[in-house]
Amino acid sequence: MSHSETYELTFPVSGDTVVVRRTERKGAGGHPVYSDDTGIVQAEISDRGEVRMLATGGHQRPDMPSRARPY
Repeated sequence: MSHSETYELTFPVSGDTVVVRRTERKGAGGHPVYSDDTGIVQAEISDRGEVRMLATGGHQRPDMPSRARPY
């Protein structure tokens, strides 16, 4: 699986779906960082579709998405 430019993340707790786009940054694992339009939702997504949510605020505790699929 290669890196898509855009992913759709679905969160099971809230039921929300968020579209994130690839940024110029790389995460701690060396994979691209993706962000929504607001910059609040950020995630490092591997070429195998593994997601690691990144906190963007001091007290944020991001929910883990149930799936990340190319959008």
